[in-house]
Amino acid sequence: MSKKIAVLITDEFEDAEFTSPAQAYQNAGHQVITIEKKAGNTITGKRGEAKVTIDKAIDDVNESDFDALLLPGGHSPDSLRGDDRFVEFTRAFAASGKPIFAICHGPQLLISADAVRGKKMTAVKPIVVDLINAGADFFDKEVVVDNDTLVTSRTPDDLPAFNRESLRILNKK
Repeated sequence: MSKKIAVLITDEFEDAEFTSPAQAYQNAGHQVITIEKKAGNTITGKRGEAKVTIDKAIDDVNESDFDALLLPGGHSPDSLRGDDRFVEFTRAFAASGKPIFAICHGPQLLISADAVRGKKMTAVKPIVVDLINAGADFFDKEVVVDNDTLVTSRTPDDLPAFNRESLRILNKK
């Protein structure tokens, strides 16, 4: 069954941390919907390798419209968490119990949404202390799955494991 995956993303995202999971999800028959401040905006990855045209504006979506949430890393999550609309969307998603997939700096949105306390997680080294201070149980592994609702990975090197576990959850829910 095809699932709708929301992606909160803006300029300076880590190119492969969006393109690799998005391609894997689409290849498996799922729908990937990018969300930013304005539909139709074109955003660019921090490496300049990926350009993305935004599907939906944050004001036009609701957590209930989607089956899962992808939070790619790079500078994108830090930029988005300065806007309460993206934090509220993330908080609502976490409260729904639906799957969330966050890689690298992606958990910054979950930290701002107060959605990491008691969760088993990993992340890129610079935000590990933030995760721990926000109450997460940190594990330095390529992929950490908490309760089949949260998948986290550290860096683009971990994408094969991140994609595998995300797809396993998408395909069983």
